[in-house]
Amino acid sequence: MVEVTVISSSTVQPKNIHNFGRAKIHLTPHDLDLLYLVYPQRGLLFSKPDSNSEVIPRLKAALSTALDIYFPFAGRLVKVNNQEDNSVSFYIDCNDSGVKFVHAKADTVSVSDILQSRSSVPNFIGLFFPTNDVESYDALISVPLLALQVTEVKNGVFISFGYNHMVADGSSFWSFFHCWSKICHTGLSSNFQPLVLKDWFLDKIDYPIHIPVSEMEKPPNSETSTKERIFHFTKKKIGYLKAKANEEIGSVDTKITSLQAVVAYLWISIMRHSGHNTEERTQCKVAADMRQRLNPPLKKECFGNMTALAVATTTVGDLLDNGIGWTALQLNKTVRSQTNISYKTFAENWLTNVTIPKIGVGSRLANHSLIVASSPWFEVYDHDFGWGKPIAARAGPGNGIGGLLVMFRGIEEGSIDVHATLTSSLWSDVLMNLFAE
Repeated sequence: MVEVTVISSSTVQPKNIHNFGRAKIHLTPHDLDLLYLVYPQRGLLFSKPDSNSEVIPRLKAALSTALDIYFPFAGRLVKVNNQEDNSVSFYIDCNDSGVKFVHAKADTVSVSDILQSRSSVPNFIGLFFPTNDVESYDALISVPLLALQVTEVKNGVFISFGYNHMVADGSSFWSFFHCWSKICHTGLSSNFQPLVLKDWFLDKIDYPIHIPVSEMEKPPNSETSTKERIFHFTKKKIGYLKAKANEEIGSVDTKITSLQAVVAYLWISIMRHSGHNTEERTQCKVAADMRQRLNPPLKKECFGNMTALAVATTTVGDLLDNGIGWTALQLNKTVRSQTNISYKTFAENWLTNVTIPKIGVGSRLANHSLIVASSPWFEVYDHDFGWGKPIAARAGPGNGIGGLLVMFRGIEEGSIDVHATLTSSLWSDVLMNLFAE
């Protein structure tokens, strides 16, 4: 039985608090649609630092400086009750309240215990993350917008985080993480530019947006028994899948990417062993970064939540009959369909009929669906706090939600790791057949 002992839990504030001119951030329909989404959690495993490096004080000091730049993370979610129309509104108060920082130890755990054989995910890994079962809405009570946990093990350190997706997406968060690690390593913060906040707002919207009180009624969660595993795709395997997919579609104008080929392969494999009827519909949902898709485009480093969910829909039968090329093409088409027009149309429709997905009861993830989170393009292995780069990346617990595929860049160049959470009933068949196909 693994025990994780919390040594300390504290709040880290920006180094220079009470800066003027950044008091409030309004939330868009794309942000508010994530009100009941669980905090995305990710973690990086490092080798053990030198015993004289004073890791925790260094990390906290650098974090305080980094929050001067990435100040929205240190703010708080605020709800306003609008009595005049029986509605509620939300915004981010950038009041420098700070983020949660947990220092913990697991003296009986070694790096090899975390990197288990056959890429299984150890049962204790959830103890290494700070925001299990926390949803965006929970930030109204006592949960900060960002929480970090540093867990010391026998011969390594696991640094994890959970953050409110309404405030930032993966692109923005990893930029912050890079800033934090760079400051910790070098002690310098002068090389970082002031934060660029998203400046796109739908025309004719009055902020803050009013949400009917009735939409805030949340049904009880319905958890499913799930299991997790890491699937490692080598550069050679990815090259084979990509070439096969592009050969099958035979198109000069459309090229299937490495990520689309891997996701298509997983989607087919999982549905093949799901037991679903061929007539049943299945979906694969992929997060698309919208910064460069808008008109005019936003800067690549623009901070905030700027993702849209691209949804490919087909039947199980069509998926299995048409193969990896056709399946990858469906993913390619739905990602390319995410444009300035589709982004604005989603916001307009959302305002007309406000419906916030309740994640725990299957509105966003159903038994027939997969969702692809994160991206292998994020530079997760480039972060160095001063004692070396990461040796592994992991996702936090799936919180009882099956059908979640968290994508990471693999540690070897050109490889991809997939942290998969599937319903327990699928695992035996999927694991037995996945790489035999």
